[in-house]
Parts: sequence; structure tokens; C-alpha cells
Amino acid sequence: MSWPEKTAPSLDAAEKRSLGEGLFRKCDGCSATLPSTDLANNFEVCPACGQHHPLSAEGWRRLLLDEQSFAEWDAGLAPTDPLSFDDGKRYEERIAAAQKRARTTESVQIGAAKMAGRPVAYGSFVFSFMGGSMGSVAGEKITRLFERGLENKLPVILVQASGGARMQEGILSLMQMAKAVSALERFRTARLPFVSVLLHPTTGGVAASFAFLGDVNVAEPKALIGFAGPRVIESTLRQTLPRGFQRSEFLLDHGMVDLIVPRLEMKQSIARLLELLGRSGS
Repeated sequence: MSWPEKTAPSLDAAEKRSLGEGLFRKCDGCSATLPSTDLANNFEVCPACGQHHPLSAEGWRRLLLDEQSFAEWDAGLAPTDPLSFDDGKRYEERIAAAQKRARTTESVQIGAAKMAGRPVAYGSFVFSFMGGSMGSVAGEKITRLFERGLENKLPVILVQASGGARMQEGILSLMQMAKAVSALERFRTARLPFVSVLLHPTTGGVAASFAFLGDVNVAEPKALIGFAGPRVIESTLRQTLPRGFQRSEFLLDHGMVDLIVPRLEMKQSIARLLELLGRSGS
């Protein structure tokens, strides 16, 4: 009597795909297929070609700030629907969906932290929350970031990735540009440093207000930074724009940013800037 042969259970195509889902990712720069863990452990920078992939706000805190030093301010502040906006889907529903997806109440997070042992006031945009758009609560948080920095005599670091003002709040969103810049001007009276970090993309009302007003404006390589996107400008002017227009390297050549710093060197570079700016302001 022969024993029946053991055979592995058959997998259909969908099951085979699900087994490998999320284990590997394709680099946007060199098209190399990499283990997802390699990118995550390298803060989303391709180890093969150096391509910078989007990094979450949490990832930026891990990269820039001393471990467990971040104490969030005003975490409970959340947007409302002052205009009862409805574009086929109620704004309140969009907010709820964004909060669930991004696991935060708004597109900006602020707080006290330490960088290389130095106390700082730290803020970052959360791009996964409605494209990092700036509504009235996001603008209020940026304003409070500068106000708390002034009150506590702390340098401000602001990490920005945003699609601009949030259309669902209309003029209330646009007002945040002036409000935040006014707070920044009051902050400057104490001669405290403001380092503005510009990621891909930094556009619209954020780029048109405080993003370019740092004592030092630091950009990541190849980031798209500007008010309107290249396609909008080309269609308006009916002209072909220069190669690399609105990318970090173009802006550096034209004096709009001061430094381009690779992500993995960002903490060291900002810490050095704070040291130098602290000396010049004392």
C-alpha cells in the first residue's frame, strides 16, 4: 500500500500577489526593486540612487528630533465647517476621513522638542491630511508656534509640505497667511532663529507666506517649491518654462533658497545652523 503524496495547496493569482504585497517597493528614481524595510530604515531615501521618497511627519520627528523629546502643543485643536461647504461631499465628512487616514486632527503638528540637545519649537505639516492644506486651524497652529517660540525664547523649526490654502474654508483660509506672517514678525523682535525646511511639494499659500521667510531656507533635493505649479504657469503664459523650473536646484541658483541638504544630513545641518544663528543673535 502506498501513501498518498503530499502536495502543497494551490494558490490562485490573487493570493500569490497578496503574499508579496508591501514587501517590496520600486524606487521612483532608478526603478530598483527594494525591500520596503530598506527604504523605511533609511528614512525613505533610496540606498541605490539617493532618490528622496515622501517621509511621514512621524518619520521627520524620528529623523530630526532627539528621541522622545517631542511634546505636542494644542493636539486637540480640530477644524470645523464655518462655510457649510459641500462640493458633492460635505466638508465635515472630508475632515473625518482625513483624520482617520492621517491619525491626527489637522494638517499641522506643533510642539516643544530638542534637537541635538538644544530646546526648539518644532512644527511640521502632515501631507497625508488633505495634502497638507492650510485651513484656519492649521494657520492658528503656525501662529501659536511662533508665539510660543517667542514666549519661551526658543528657535523655530518648521518642516513644510503643502498644497496651499484649503479651498473649503475660503477667505478664512487665506487670512492665515497674513496672521502667521504677523506672528513671525513679532517673533523676529527677539532675534531668535527661524529655520524653514521646504519639502516636496511646498506650494500655494504656504509658499506665498512664511515658507520663504526663514533666516535660512533649507530645501530637499529636487523638491517642487513655488506658488502655482509649472503646468498652470505654462498654460497661463503659453510659454515653455526652463528645465527644472521650481525645483530646489533652480531656486538655489536664483537665490530663493539658501541650502539644499540631503535628508540624511538634515539634522546635523540644522543643528549647526542653530548654533551659528544663536551666536549671531546673542
